[in-house]
Amino acid sequence: MNTIEHWINGSPVKAGERTSEVTNPATGKVTGNVVLARAEDVDVAVAAAKAAFPAWRDASLARRTQILFAFRELLNARKGELAAIITAEHGKVLDDALGEVSRGQEVVEFACGIAHLIKGSYTENASTKVDIHSVRQALGPVAIISPFNFPAMVPMWFFPLAIAAGNTVILKPSEKVPTAAIWMAELWKEAGLPDGVFNVVQGDKVAVDSLLTHPDIMAVSFVGSTPIAQYVYKTATANGKRVQALGGAKNHMIVLPDADLDLAADAAINAGFGSAGERCMAISALVAVGGIADELVGKIAQRAGELRTGDGLRGSDMGPLVSAAHLEKVSGYVDAGEAAGATLVVDGRNVAPDAEGSGFFLGPTLFDNVSTDMSIYTDEIFGPVLSVLRVDSFDEALALVNGSPYGNGTAIFTSDGGAARRFENEVQVGMVGINISVPVPMAYYSFGGWKNSLFGDTHAHGTEGVNFFTRGKAVTTRWSDPSNRGINLGFPQNV
Repeated sequence: MNTIEHWINGSPVKAGERTSEVTNPATGKVTGNVVLARAEDVDVAVAAAKAAFPAWRDASLARRTQILFAFRELLNARKGELAAIITAEHGKVLDDALGEVSRGQEVVEFACGIAHLIKGSYTENASTKVDIHSVRQALGPVAIISPFNFPAMVPMWFFPLAIAAGNTVILKPSEKVPTAAIWMAELWKEAGLPDGVFNVVQGDKVAVDSLLTHPDIMAVSFVGSTPIAQYVYKTATANGKRVQALGGAKNHMIVLPDADLDLAADAAINAGFGSAGERCMAISALVAVGGIADELVGKIAQRAGELRTGDGLRGSDMGPLVSAAHLEKVSGYVDAGEAAGATLVVDGRNVAPDAEGSGFFLGPTLFDNVSTDMSIYTDEIFGPVLSVLRVDSFDEALALVNGSPYGNGTAIFTSDGGAARRFENEVQVGMVGINISVPVPMAYYSFGGWKNSLFGDTHAHGTEGVNFFTRGKAVTTRWSDPSNRGINLGFPQNV
């Protein structure tokens, strides 16, 4: 049985007596055991990161950038290996896993421009013979706590910028998908990153709490559900850390009567059922405006029926859910929606997957005539369940989106530029798509939601990410000469 270990100070470390099973969700077979860290194991990792920080902070921008470029080249040449690891432990189909790696690689490429991104400014003679300049400096050891659904991309939202800016990193991946983190740690070593700059601590809540409260951790980046994001934010900030905690979502897609319904149906399938709905940017609530609902639901149902669900290595369109427990939870929502009176148009519980063994499969599921008091609408299901709500007007649709406690992503499908512009302006959501159902921004923009989808002031990657992993310092300089001698207890006046 394969044992997945920690990675501390440039080497694998097997520490901790507790373990957790790692399962291939397409077959249901246990493929390994991951070691779960104790608090003392976290201490060792943080100590390694702290010891490595001074030398890495003082490394030239040229050297840091060279290592980033080397990592990028190695990742690009071998990303198929990483995609296969993701498929084996998460279950998403191989093409989707390759897309995940590629989107993470965009942040690595953005971080290669760190010399420009953190350059300061200089003002000569701001006051008589007084000059002022500003710099941005690294924080120290930082922690990244990442979810199961994106084992590579989400950590890469954070660690390329953190490392490029001169910080050291402790990554705590989900215990459901631990191997990708170790693979990336080995790649960093091959790229020439000094030992201790990038560390991986496997674990569960014990490891998380140790990172959130550790006095030598300067910042915490987190992605996960809203309740855990709230907990991470409150705990880490109470312990003096800066925090970016990205939470859950209930993303709406509005379809207006003038929209291209074939385009909208394709987009609903892609955004609702991609990665088996296990995306924080998945569309789970489709709002049909006016009299288009019957036709649109028919088009979505026809497309859903043509999807092939199965093992991600067999060319399937959609893979399994991540675990047996999660399958039971999502299936329970389907039961609840049916009991509440929603129209079950496509029932994913009857799927016959293309896979061996007893995997955790639920096929594409489509509900119509959903109301806002049903749990399939109010809750983040995180599975391949798409709910259609019917409203009469644009204003009703917009009110639904803005009335949600979440504000991660949203989309509108229309041919009306005025309606799209109004939606863009008035919707209370952090990421908006116009005729695009999964509006994930490029790495040079920032990723993040509003309301209960984000705790903290900073989004991931982009310039906000750079600012998160650095802090500003202003330096005021005056060199001694006879004109500035003498005692003056008054507050300095600029002249």
